[in-house]
Amino acid sequence: MSNQQILYEITVRGVLDMSWQDFLDGLSTTIEGENTILSCSVPDQSALYGIINRLRDLGLELIAIERKESE
Repeated sequence: MSNQQILYEITVRGVLDMSWQDFLDGLSTTIEGENTILSCSVPDQSALYGIINRLRDLGLELIAIERKESE
């Protein structure tokens, strides 16, 4: 089993301001047009699903999830 973290970019509809930072638990945010891109490194897919569930619970609309390749 690998200890390597996998980087994902998750796009949600809407512009999230800094007041969301506490709810996003350390995810970095980038605003792109009318959407917000959340960047996170996770050890496995179960951790990714945990983040997706948290976004659902916050009522955020998921637009895309993209796995980024390690350099």
